[in-house]
Amino acid sequence: MLELAVGTGRVALPLIARGIGVAGVDASAEMVARLRAKPGGESLPVTIGDMAEVPVSGPFTLVYLVFNTLFGLLSQARQAECFRNVARVLSPGGAFVIECFVPDLARFDRGQQVRALRVTEDSVTLNMALHDVAEQRITSQIVTLGGQGIGLRPVAMRYSWPAELDLIAGQAGLRLAERHGGWQRTPFESTSGWHVSVYRRVTP
Repeated sequence: MLELAVGTGRVALPLIARGIGVAGVDASAEMVARLRAKPGGESLPVTIGDMAEVPVSGPFTLVYLVFNTLFGLLSQARQAECFRNVARVLSPGGAFVIECFVPDLARFDRGQQVRALRVTEDSVTLNMALHDVAEQRITSQIVTLGGQGIGLRPVAMRYSWPAELDLIAGQAGLRLAERHGGWQRTPFESTSGWHVSVYRRVTP
């Protein structure tokens, strides 16, 4: 199987420890260096590259992309490119599994949000976000104010609705096989805040 955006291996390494073969793709050599420093990390094959391009040949029976990372591709075209390239490396009947949040636009007031994440006696951490409805893009800063000064952690994402992802998948030759409200296979409903979706390569 193949993990896109494998990062430091927090999903791949436990799978390898259970005897499951995993390869990875990640754009950050620094993240992969941290993976290599962990037990089992040296034996995990990782290709440095753009996850939308899926720079491996396959075939794989399973490709997965978790933790909302798909939304780090900041346009619909880039997300569609990822689906197309996943379909290219999947074996017939193979599966593409993604984990994504369901957008909750009620969190924003006039396109803005300020939320306290952590408050202590000597520091406060805030999430400040702007929402672009037309682009379906959220740009935010996680700001920490404290005795050590000001810390900034920028985050940008382009969300997609579940039905939009289904359309993108269909255009790539994949079809929705399952959708759950989480990893415990809870039903996906109109109130679900998350979804785990399984797409399978359409066989002729």
